[in-house]
Amino acid sequence: MKHRTDIEGLRGVAVLFVLAFHATVPGLSGGFAGVDVFFVISGFLITTLTTRPFSLADFYARRARRILPAAGTVLVATALAAWAVLPALRLRELGADLFAAALSLANWRFIALETDYLAADREPSPLLHFWSLAVEEQYYLLWAPLAWLAFRLAGRRAVAALALVITAGSLWPALTWDGPAAYLATPARAWQFGVGALASLAVPYLTRLPRLWAAALGTAGAAAVAWSLTIVESGYPGPEALAPTLGTAALLLFRSPVSALLGTAPLRAMGRLSFAWYLWHWPVLVLAEAALGEQPWAVRLALVLASAAPAWLTMRLVENPVRFSPVVTERPRRGLAVGVAAITVPVMATLLLGWATAPRVSTATAAVAEPAPALDPLQARDDYPRSQGCEVGPTDVVSPPCRFGTGRDRIVLIGDSHAGQWFAMAQRIAQRRGWALEVLVKPGCPLPRLTVTDPRLGRTYHECDTWRENALRRLESEAPPRLVLLGSLNAYATPEATARGWRATLARLERLGAPLVYLRDTPLPGLDVPACLAAGPAAACGFPRERALPPDRLAERPRPGLWTLDVTPLLCPGTTCPAVLDGVILYRDDSHLTDTAVVRLAPRLERDLEDLDLIPTVL
Repeated sequence: MKHRTDIEGLRGVAVLFVLAFHATVPGLSGGFAGVDVFFVISGFLITTLTTRPFSLADFYARRARRILPAAGTVLVATALAAWAVLPALRLRELGADLFAAALSLANWRFIALETDYLAADREPSPLLHFWSLAVEEQYYLLWAPLAWLAFRLAGRRAVAALALVITAGSLWPALTWDGPAAYLATPARAWQFGVGALASLAVPYLTRLPRLWAAALGTAGAAAVAWSLTIVESGYPGPEALAPTLGTAALLLFRSPVSALLGTAPLRAMGRLSFAWYLWHWPVLVLAEAALGEQPWAVRLALVLASAAPAWLTMRLVENPVRFSPVVTERPRRGLAVGVAAITVPVMATLLLGWATAPRVSTATAAVAEPAPALDPLQARDDYPRSQGCEVGPTDVVSPPCRFGTGRDRIVLIGDSHAGQWFAMAQRIAQRRGWALEVLVKPGCPLPRLTVTDPRLGRTYHECDTWRENALRRLESEAPPRLVLLGSLNAYATPEATARGWRATLARLERLGAPLVYLRDTPLPGLDVPACLAAGPAAACGFPRERALPPDRLAERPRPGLWTLDVTPLLCPGTTCPAVLDGVILYRDDSHLTDTAVVRLAPRLERDLEDLDLIPTVL
């Protein structure tokens, strides 16, 4: 293929889209679609190599020297910079991210994190953007050998048929999957490479199209790509992803006045820099905010623009020298060796990061509290309730039959993860009386009748409404429990809307005829407590009591037949709520109690319920 200056410029536009999105520039909410543009361009260009006789070894050698040295450089540099600014707990998590990114598995790593519903709320990883590079490498690991075989057997038409099958097959998960997998998983993104491949294969058949038609179609494609800047991230990718994808394909296929604009020197320069710039901008932004705190969009924009400097150095000193060196290019095995080295060095950096982080964690643990803490920050991060498996995922609408114990009488624990955190307390009460415990918990789903948006799914959380209804119907169809413990995060909606939602849910629960106990939501720290403790003294991780308690109409206005347990006086004995109390780290993230804290609180709450005559006293 003749060198296409417009494609070079289109890369520049795509990276500007992404920079604007990550800088949160007002009015450019759809800048994430720049990644879609990159995927289509990649599929278009790579297919030109696979529709003629080619060597698989040479193909992968070219990919290795084109991608891996620059990526490896950024991975190692990010690890070194993170060492200077991130607390020990985030460094430990970064080590796992670094390992996954080096092996081109970052997308699956972040899918697992985003769908681990009990996992702590985490600050963004400096390597989150490596998901797109992982998708691309995984796609070509499959595409290249299949295209090689198809071309050898039946030529270009077989390659076209293969591209059509992959595109059609990938469209189904792209349009039907929800949440992180829809955005980050290779099966849901392969169709965009496929569209680029089909566009490349269609070029010979469109050469005789009248110029006026070509100009109109190319301009329409540019308009579709420009419109994608206005897309809201919620629910993406879905049908909206067709706009930047098909628009990019039209720009690649049809010459138009926009093609001349894309071929201008400034955009071409940004296009040449785009790969290294994409790699650098996100670590610069995340690590700067880790050191300085959250910044306004103008500062964020300045940071991502400033990342062009290390990107240019990487392009000049690493990317281009390795990519075009005659010593490396003359034999495929040398290019492959470069790729192996570029993977090995970040993997070794992962091991070194883990080894070097251990003393920091030990120091942070020793500084948490006296006497010796029951947990250290690393343990607190993973100190979940022992009911794992009962908490259902975003797309589930029915809870499994989660019962603990065999007693005829039972306690019911129902709500979201802020109810589920009290499992140890509920289990203690049930076990000491020979009762069973039934758990109905769906994280992120308010027990009051509220329709909310789930950030993991990126859309209205209809499954929550269905689960809530199914859970209430299950209780209505079963024998009445001895006690119902209910709870929910008190921050899904306004106090007025939350109160209305509670009235609707409580009307159903009251008909069960069992005592209802509302577990008032715990104070919300508003900071990642284990990460804060790993970074400095425990005193610096306290938070104002007044700020941590949003209005709660259900707790503040007594309702007949409903009792409230409020642990706020225990967790916040003064005007400042501590992160560590009597040697116990209280929170495992920015809102959930550690299981150890709940175990320590359980006897006191049990006595409160005994004093209210809601449960029999056990000596």
